[in-house]
Amino acid sequence: MGKNLSFVAFSYFVSFKKNQNKLFYPMKKTMLAILAVFAIYQQSQAQDIPEWKVVTVVESIVPAGIGRSRMIENMTEINTEDYRTSRTNGTKSNQGSVRRKDIKVDEFDETKLLNFFSIGGINFQNIASNDAMIGARIMELMAEGWDLRFVTSGVESDGGAEDGQGIFITRMFFSRPSQ
Repeated sequence: MGKNLSFVAFSYFVSFKKNQNKLFYPMKKTMLAILAVFAIYQQSQAQDIPEWKVVTVVESIVPAGIGRSRMIENMTEINTEDYRTSRTNGTKSNQGSVRRKDIKVDEFDETKLLNFFSIGGINFQNIASNDAMIGARIMELMAEGWDLRFVTSGVESDGGAEDGQGIFITRMFFSRPSQ
C-alpha cells in the first residue's frame, strides 16, 4: 500500500509538472507582451520632450504715457550650459567669467503695445487694445499647435512722487510636442 501511494504521488507530481507548463505558458506570453508594450511606451515618452515658448508682456504704468509697453518673444536657441557656473563651497563663484553682453539675444519679436496711463490718467481703451493684441497672439500660437500652460505676473509699481517708474509684467508659458 505504501508503495502504491508513493507511486500515485509521484505520478501526480509528474502529471502536474507537465500540465503546469501548459497552464502557465499563455500567462507567460501575456506578461512578456505587457512588458514589451510598457518598455516601448516608456521609450517613446522619454523621447517626447515638448518644446517651450515664453511670451513676455511688459506694460508701462508710468504716468503721462511716456513709458514703453511691448510683447516680447525670443527667437534664439540658447544653450544655458554656456552661461552656467557652479559654486564649490557656497561662496566661490565664477560668475565673473560670464559676460552679460554674451547672454543678450539679437533675435526676438517685439510687438508694440499701449501704455496703461495717458496724460489724463488710466486709459481703459489702451487696456482693451492691449487685451485684443495679446489675445490675438495667443490665438495665433494656438493655431501653430502651442498650448498655453502657465501664466505668471508681477508689478513694479510707482514708489511715490519722485519715482515715476512702474511696469506690469506677464509671462505666458506655451508648450507643444517636439517637431
